[in-house]
Amino acid sequence: MPKAKQKQRRRKFNYNINRKKLNKAARKKAAPRIKCSQIRHAWDRSKTVSQNLAEMGLAVDPNKAVPIRKAMKMDVDDQETKTKIVRKPYVINELEYEASLPEKKSETLSKDLIDYVQHMIRNYGENFKKMARDEKNYYQDTPKQIKRKINVYKRFYPEEYQAFIDSLKQEKMDEQ
Repeated sequence: MPKAKQKQRRRKFNYNINRKKLNKAARKKAAPRIKCSQIRHAWDRSKTVSQNLAEMGLAVDPNKAVPIRKAMKMDVDDQETKTKIVRKPYVINELEYEASLPEKKSETLSKDLIDYVQHMIRNYGENFKKMARDEKNYYQDTPKQIKRKINVYKRFYPEEYQAFIDSLKQEKMDEQ
């Protein structure tokens, strides 16, 4: 089979490219991206991973950091504990502070699901069998599935659900 013509040609050196800049960019691209901002800011590219983490007071291998000791050697090991110098304690302090913050509730329901649940409650109240036969039940949810969706809505938005129920009661009072 014949070879491609480009492969046979002699390669020419390109003098217009800065090789040092290319190598630097390739090294930077090849290095893993550190997601933790505290560690990323304290990281020294000229040192190894274990050296960097030791300076921050973090462990490379958790098995070596907190080894499982046997009962006989425990007395000897307690005397030989090495004190490691932590040069960047602010990293640990920032990580501990961030871990102590309460976690934000990020789970929400879609607008479509909220509209669906409100439509079902508005038209059928607590009759889940009739809800299952409704034309807006596109996914053909069973009565139990609809009940579960309504309970999820109640759990995520208790104030909004209560206001919705109160407005329904008010509408019924106005009709009579």
